[in-house]
Amino acid sequence: MPKALSKRIVDKVKFYRVQEDPLKFAERLTDPRFGEYRFRVGNYRIFFDVDRKKNLTILFILDVKHRKESYR
Repeated sequence: MPKALSKRIVDKVKFYRVQEDPLKFAERLTDPRFGEYRFRVGNYRIFFDVDRKKNLTILFILDVKHRKESYR
């Protein structure tokens, strides 16, 4: 993955992290083998799960893939 693209993805994850409700930017997935949710960053998808305990939300990034390869 090109360095500029990696930086774009990391910057977007940082943006989501500081939001009050980052899940409003996410799409819930119907197939749990990919994760619970995904963020879209251009042609790439960030698949992740969420663990909620009281007011703390932890995002577990499972994978980052190009959209052509995302759902195989």
